Amino acid sequence: MTEIQTPTGVLLGRYTPGTPEWDAARAGLCITATEIAAVLGLSPWQSRFSLWHKKAGLPSPPFVTSPEMKWGSRLEDDVFEEFDEQHPEYLVMETGTWRHRDREWQRATPDRLLAIREGGASDMVPIRIGEAKTSPWGDHWGPAGSDEIPVYYRAQVIWQQDTLGLLDPAHIAVLISGHDYREYTVEYDAADAELMRKAAREFLDDVAAGVRPPIDDSTATYQTVRMQPEGREDVDVEIPGPLRDRYFAALDGAEAASAELTGARSEVLDHIGNGKRAVCLGQTVATRTVRGGKTHSLQPAKNRSNTA
Repeated sequence: MTEIQTPTGVLLGRYTPGTPEWDAARAGLCITATEIAAVLGLSPWQSRFSLWHKKAGLPSPPFVTSPEMKWGSRLEDDVFEEFDEQHPEYLVMETGTWRHRDREWQRATPDRLLAIREGGASDMVPIRIGEAKTSPWGDHWGPAGSDEIPVYYRAQVIWQQDTLGLLDPAHIAVLISGHDYREYTVEYDAADAELMRKAAREFLDDVAAGVRPPIDDSTATYQTVRMQPEGREDVDVEIPGPLRDRYFAALDGAEAASAELTGARSEVLDHIGNGKRAVCLGQTVATRTVRGGKTHSLQPAKNRSNTA
């Protein structure tokens, strides 16, 4: 079968996530579709700081497959099976890791490519990006058929479209809470793509020049900072007074917030009783989990506001 081709994409290969080959295709001075959100400061998993250290070849937290990632990967084929059943007009094509024809540093690994199903399968030419996602709660996902998806996924998909040159609307198939199947579309936005390319190029230039991003308040940044020093010397290190004050104030605030949260959690559980969810004006506030007939935990809703 003829190798898949796209308007601006060059196929590098097909790699299993977490393997040395997969790491090599993403290492060094390049930006992938899953990394562009971190460059923009939008990723819930990486920060500009943590990504900078990874690209600079400095110590950074190792790649760890979370339970969400593991099950998302396992369910990917099932999600696309449903998409295939609902869209007989498309041929769903497996793909791999790509780079832009002219910008070697721009890379992407879409889940699938979509072609119009006509003629023989070997004649199919991909025209759209296809992505499969899973979500436990459905936070930040709008009504089915809309373009309301988490902003970091939108950035990922536009980067994929821009890398491969597949500028027709992308299809995003999502399985929410294990049973709620929805589909969304992402329109290619040339202005956003240009902003992303500019941000990515500036970020890579900073990596090459050794210009480190500022420390932020993300967990990814904290874990990266933890990995930098090796060993310990029995010396005192002077820090600025304002940083001391900020640190002490944060500790005091965390203790007070922890006590307040414990009290509020107790009251919410008391209201729920033997129920499953706490709701307010139709909005889910928290979900009670049970083990052995007793309350195990109270899971707060991710999408929180004071209004429904």
